Amino acid sequence: MKLKPLADRVVLKMVETEETTKSGIVLTGSAKEKPQVAEVIAVGPGGNVDGKDVVMYLKAGDRVIMSKYSGTEVKIDGEDLIVVRQNDILAIVE
Repeated sequence: MKLKPLADRVVLKMVETEETTKSGIVLTGSAKEKPQVAEVIAVGPGGNVDGKDVVMYLKAGDRVIMSKYSGTEVKIDGEDLIVVRQNDILAIVE
């Protein structure tokens, strides 16, 4: 199944990163805070949203930093995804 976002919505997949403490202990995903870096999977068309014209600045494959507790979590084909509005994305990671 493919997820196609509408209007100013963006589909994200969280990027799992391992962190190592100064003492060499590797922290897994469950031992640290929710990551805020995600990969863009799909982008909506933009257009007129709530009476304002919205231009989509993102594209599939971009890595972004998003607001910590934003979006709606969904599970599609066993994959955890998050659907957010473009204005919930804070920056593009280059």
